[in-house]
Amino acid sequence: MAAASFLIATGCLAADRASAEDGAFKLSGGYTADVVGTVSGGLAKRGRVLDDLQLFGDLDLDKAVGWKGATGHFEVLNNSGAMPNDDAGTLQGVDNIEVTRQRLRLFEAWVEQGFGDKGSVRAGLYDLNSEFYANDSAGLLIAPAFGIGSELAATGPNGPSIFPSTALAVRARWTPTEAVYAEVAALNANAGVLGDPGGIKTSFDNGVLMIAEAGWQGRGKVAFGTWRYTDKQDDIRVLAPAGGPVRTTAKGAYVLLERHLSGAGEDTVRKTTAFARLGVSDGDTTAFKGGWQAGVLVEHVFESRPDSAFSIGVNQAFLSGKYRDNAFDAGQRLERAESAIELTYADKIGRITIQPDVQYVKNPGADSDVGHALVATVRFSVEF
Repeated sequence: MAAASFLIATGCLAADRASAEDGAFKLSGGYTADVVGTVSGGLAKRGRVLDDLQLFGDLDLDKAVGWKGATGHFEVLNNSGAMPNDDAGTLQGVDNIEVTRQRLRLFEAWVEQGFGDKGSVRAGLYDLNSEFYANDSAGLLIAPAFGIGSELAATGPNGPSIFPSTALAVRARWTPTEAVYAEVAALNANAGVLGDPGGIKTSFDNGVLMIAEAGWQGRGKVAFGTWRYTDKQDDIRVLAPAGGPVRTTAKGAYVLLERHLSGAGEDTVRKTTAFARLGVSDGDTTAFKGGWQAGVLVEHVFESRPDSAFSIGVNQAFLSGKYRDNAFDAGQRLERAESAIELTYADKIGRITIQPDVQYVKNPGADSDVGHALVATVRFSVEF
């Protein structure tokens, strides 16, 4: 199935490429295949294979129908293969293309109206993490914690509007200067797309997720964000007098930091960028009360290898007291945090990028009875 997806996508895109590049509509894509194995510790030692096929479509609505300043975008995902975190046993995951339901999905489909260089409004199926709670310099790392903080990723009736299932949303972005931005979005609290059971969720029975972020970008990035669900959710521990869970508001905040340490141009050898971020949440509705991630990205590591890149990252997720108390009642004593370090290197051979990666997870699942997990990955990817 994975090989068939790759061959079909390659053939279709190659055929359309010449006509698409000069027109209003452009089609592109990417394919990623991971070979992952927990080699020590964790819950089991075995190898797993999983993949991710992405097809993107972008439409210039000005060229197509004369709609000034408007663009359209869609993304289709097809994920198949195994779940390596079943072996590692972590709370945050070890592979950012792993999904619990392997299937074809319409991941994004939105229309954006731009207002010159001062801002834009976007509406449709929208990936929250494409613009919020994101550090570009963390993008090479494979662990999911470097994509979006677990204290937000774990929220909502079935997860917020992030990979692999988004939700209907409206996003407004204001850019008063080239360096300053502010953005806000309202997203259906119940994620669901074509390909998921029930398809796109058009009712807002669980309310919406509100998120706002403002920041400065230049030789780095400083940003602050906050998020909150409009409808209350079940407390994971406290019960009401009637016996059901107390309803409480899920909310949180985060800060993002990024700094270019050396090099400014695209072709600079060993261009180095550091990042750090911290997130907190209420700790009443999920297993997490907060966490942090930090790391360094080095691009163009070797002068003769312009596509070479190296990154190291560390992350730590802090469990909520209520989650640990529930585990204690069930006879399990959990640590306060799950911690991990990741090292990865990527380079391109021909059109294929090969990326060996290693992660060391201390106390997988925050369970001291589970051995510290060493997870090795080789990622193969191609863009077309």
